[in-house]
Amino acid sequence: MSPRVPSGDAVVTRVTGTLAEARPLRDAGLYDLVRVGPRGLLAEVIRFHQDTATLQVYEETTGLALGAEVAPTGAPLTVELGPGLLGSILDGVGRPLARLAAATGDFIAPGAAAPTLDRTRRWPIVPRVRPGDRVTAGDVIATVEEQPGFEHRVLVPPGVAGELVEVATAACTVDEPLARLADGTELRLAQRWPLRTARPIAERLPSDRPLVTGQRVLDLLFPLAEGGAVAVPGGFGTGKTVIEHGLARHASAEVVVFVGCGERGNEIAEVVQEFPKLVDPRTGRPVMERTVLVVNTSNMPVVAREASVYLGVSIAEYYRDMGYRVAVMVDSLSRWAEALRDIAARLQEMPGEEGYPTYLASRLGQLYERAGRARALGAPARTGSVSLVCAVSPPGGDFSEPVTQASLRVAGALWALDPALARKRQFPAVDWATSYSLHADATAAWLTRESGIDWSATRARVLALLRRDAELREIAGLVGHETLQDPDRATIEIARAVREHLLGQSAYDPIDAACSIAKTGAMAALAVRALDAALGALERGRAIDDLDLAAVRRAYAGVRAAPEDAIAGPVAALERAIAALGGEARS
Repeated sequence: MSPRVPSGDAVVTRVTGTLAEARPLRDAGLYDLVRVGPRGLLAEVIRFHQDTATLQVYEETTGLALGAEVAPTGAPLTVELGPGLLGSILDGVGRPLARLAAATGDFIAPGAAAPTLDRTRRWPIVPRVRPGDRVTAGDVIATVEEQPGFEHRVLVPPGVAGELVEVATAACTVDEPLARLADGTELRLAQRWPLRTARPIAERLPSDRPLVTGQRVLDLLFPLAEGGAVAVPGGFGTGKTVIEHGLARHASAEVVVFVGCGERGNEIAEVVQEFPKLVDPRTGRPVMERTVLVVNTSNMPVVAREASVYLGVSIAEYYRDMGYRVAVMVDSLSRWAEALRDIAARLQEMPGEEGYPTYLASRLGQLYERAGRARALGAPARTGSVSLVCAVSPPGGDFSEPVTQASLRVAGALWALDPALARKRQFPAVDWATSYSLHADATAAWLTRESGIDWSATRARVLALLRRDAELREIAGLVGHETLQDPDRATIEIARAVREHLLGQSAYDPIDAACSIAKTGAMAALAVRALDAALGALERGRAIDDLDLAAVRRAYAGVRAAPEDAIAGPVAALERAIAALGGEARS
């Protein structure tokens, strides 16, 4: 969006932080954008009272004076969608930070503007239609190689249909006509879409396939379906950001949108520096080639923080409509909710619990509902998904606070992070007693096919083992480990191996950072076999001291450390250790 010097009869009559009032503003609608003052500050109309409009300014208002002119742009806050998004780093309102830095230096100047997409780059196109064809909304009219090996499908915008009279065959920029309809409508590589409006789909579909994360504790115990939404609450230092970074690299998504919403500048700087260095283990290409970063740090205007999440989801829906699986990582949703609270306070709205606006739950619900698996509009038939992974930062780790509770009402899964596990260096620090997934049954058949085991039964046995282990360790803490009966001591030993080696992973170990479904299933099934073998030997009269459970733990650690293509040997060693548990009792 190019800067526009305000010109008109509306003027600023009041300024409070990033909130301003203008009167008389008659040529704008609710949530339309306006330009304020001689610097052309970007603002949004959020309330009308007679001819007075309340403006939410997305930039620093220092120096803005009463009487400054206000000019409407005639459109709401929109995002420019087209080739060139992948690999880009955008601020909360869609401005590319690299071009802003080149134009204004290290600090964004108020009123600075830069188009989201590069206007000079020419994209070689492959037409998929011909003059005379009739097209409707969502039809693929051309393809562009946006990144090496990645096909960007150029779509007819929603609400557009007609007969083609002209189709370009040469390379073109995002501004040049790609095709023209009989009524004169021009189709381009780029299209604009309002952030707060969900893109239309042909049909919402149920999902029977999980978003494979590569984290054993998540894939085994708390799977997330493709197109699902999960809340990841956790206090400071519990590993929310590390988990999302790992998912961005290893999850089974073809496109990743990472939204840094209100986090500290040094954390975002680390993300910006590290993402370009990450290599996709599946393709050997940089992860950044299939990633869009949307960043709005804590020192940026708080009102732009709210827009950043909608920006990320709108970009994700665009690639979903092409037929891709998209994962959106939001870090953190609590900062987004704090922006809502700040705006509501400045508007003097009635506060709800802990000062949050009373519509917090409905806004969260609208956001989570934009996740889903869908059949896209148009031809050829395409199915895509948007999966939401939303970190939540409850103050003091209190999960009863409003943002966490509102998220739990609408999210399909909960990955609760426990600071006690984080202090014990358990990663991911997922509390298996608190976490849950409503997608476990829907994804069980797919996971069973991929792993070769009865996934539901194995998952149930592992969860039961962990619950029993927690009970026994609490008892042992009171009366001593030696007073427990032999089956209980064996249960604790097997559960220890499960906690340390099945549920624990190292994000810094190239072998252990991600795990396939086949390996996860094998490790879970072997743990259940080890438990059954130990309990069976004890029932037949063997003593606990006769069972070499330490050898089982060592062999289990060997399976964890083995590469995917060299797991057969360690598995065989573990099976021998398990078989040794079933020997005859000594006379």
